[in-house]
Amino acid sequence: MEISAEFDEHFFLVKKSQDASRLYSKSHLGKILPGNQLRLDILEGLFLLGEGKLVVYQNKKKLDFHSLLVIAAKKIPEFEIKYLVFRDLRKRGYPIQLDDQTDHIHFHIYKMKTADHNDEQPHFISAFSERDILDIDETKSLIRSVEKSNSTLWFIIVDEEGDLTYYDVSLQNLTGNIPTSNFSKGTGILLENRVVLFDEPLISDLLKHEFYGKPFGEGLQLSLVEALYLVEQEILSIQTSDGKTLSYRKLQEIIKQRQPDIELRLLVFRDLKQRGLIVKTGYKFGTHFRAYTKNPDETHAEYLIHVVRNGFKSSWAEISRAVRLAHSVNKNIVFARVDGNIVDYICFGRLRP
Repeated sequence: MEISAEFDEHFFLVKKSQDASRLYSKSHLGKILPGNQLRLDILEGLFLLGEGKLVVYQNKKKLDFHSLLVIAAKKIPEFEIKYLVFRDLRKRGYPIQLDDQTDHIHFHIYKMKTADHNDEQPHFISAFSERDILDIDETKSLIRSVEKSNSTLWFIIVDEEGDLTYYDVSLQNLTGNIPTSNFSKGTGILLENRVVLFDEPLISDLLKHEFYGKPFGEGLQLSLVEALYLVEQEILSIQTSDGKTLSYRKLQEIIKQRQPDIELRLLVFRDLKQRGLIVKTGYKFGTHFRAYTKNPDETHAEYLIHVVRNGFKSSWAEISRAVRLAHSVNKNIVFARVDGNIVDYICFGRLRP
């Protein structure tokens, strides 16, 4: 039995009460009106028409999918992105609803218990084309807004062939269980891109307790950010190869010439160390750091940390590469957003709804 609806340029109206009740009870689409009529928005009606579950008329003239698509494209900004996201989630069994009340939020999914899903937490959804740009400040603001309603945030990216990629986006409170150790003092030698030290007791402690550096002949090589941090903690003093001791400021100036973003990296490195994590270079994974919550001899790094300033923007292709690589090595990609002296850790997790 066909269910028919009348289209009035803004909504679809199922007037027969029996049809309205049957469609609403099975699909949970639309809104029941007085008189037991069912009102569907344009995305809902177009979805049902595309699924062959609805016949649509306007002024007694039957409308096909093509005609309604042209109308919808004129009325709904970024129509095709929203339609593809809506269709995909509805076909997966999610009771998704259009949300046009919140900036940059396009849909929401309330708590639900169905045959396919037992989800106690509502979700808010932002839909993007692969050609859109990620704005890290906007992302943080969205997460904060969604958290106030005890909900989670999903980003859904639609590529040029209509395939969808889902991300769970959240602010993370990164913490580890590595206690801060008390180290003896020592002296390092500044080379071109690293610092080397030969104080055996200090080398042993740095490696054993907090996994600084890597062996370098009979010594220990430290990355520039590790060395600068240890100087800041008054554990190391640094000399040039001809024996001249460098002040902290002079050392910072020299390192900045070789690594212009050192101040930004150091701020995040310091913050992660204070949170009890082991921090190592993430170069092999295309990020600034990798971070361990436990002893690196006993576990792999849980996080890949990429340092960005507030105002950072990126193509979705770059985000996709980062998330895919992290996922392939069983890690989480985290963007450390620096605003002044405040660091926010924004995690993009691969999601399979």
